Amino acid sequence: MKVILLKDVKNLGKKGDLVNSKDGYARNFLIPRKVAIEANEENLKNWEEEQKRLEEEEKERVAHFTEIKKKLDKSKIVLTAKAGESDKLFGAITSNDIRAAIKDQLKIDIDKKKIDLKENIKTAGKHKVPIKLYTDINTELAVEIKAE
Repeated sequence: MKVILLKDVKNLGKKGDLVNSKDGYARNFLIPRKVAIEANEENLKNWEEEQKRLEEEEKERVAHFTEIKKKLDKSKIVLTAKAGESDKLFGAITSNDIRAAIKDQLKIDIDKKKIDLKENIKTAGKHKVPIKLYTDINTELAVEIKAE
């Protein structure tokens, strides 16, 4: 029996998937517990419309993050920090510092978790910071640390 899942089901599929399940499993477990609905004509039509809507939203998200990527590719942010001899910083520049600088200087709000900084920056100079904006949309931001 074909069913449309309303919730994630282990070993069967994720929410929104159209799957085949055994008749008894669907009638006695999935449908009564409102985990799935039968894939009849009306439900299939609604499901197809929902899939189209989700696809459009995905295209909009990809376009949005592609636009942000273009802005970040052209940009450079500058941070100042106290430094000692040989441009070694007192403290470090973290992904949160970089996020705040992007927000202040470029007016772009990025989640600090998307800034893929392996280690905090501990030296002054020019650095490339990888940023994972979306599933397949990645970029590197030029960051210059000036010593005070």
